[in-house]
Amino acid sequence: MDQLPDWLEGLSAAVTVTDERGWIVAMNGRAAETFAASGGVALLGSNVLDCHPEPSRSKLAAMLAGATANHYTTEKAGQRRMIHQLPWFRDGEFAGLVEIAVEIPVALPHFERS
Repeated sequence: MDQLPDWLEGLSAAVTVTDERGWIVAMNGRAAETFAASGGVALLGSNVLDCHPEPSRSKLAAMLAGATANHYTTEKAGQRRMIHQLPWFRDGEFAGLVEIAVEIPVALPHFERS
């Protein structure tokens, strides 16, 4: 995966893609901006495990080993984000992880659907 589809560049979310071993293979412009202090687009070709301290590193290693998802929220400088880290598959085989980070308001509505 060398390049993301055009629509992902216009998405108002940071999208970072790794291969099955954790090597960063793609990121959209929003992700490059988000991680500018860590290298931005220069992170392509580096391993996501090297970008995280413990205990995040071990959590990511387990996600790569088990092809599992992780979801959480963060807050920095008053800005909240919802983080979705999801396995992606090619021809039915685990191919890596996709992280999607979306800015969210402090008060987020919740709706029960039946």
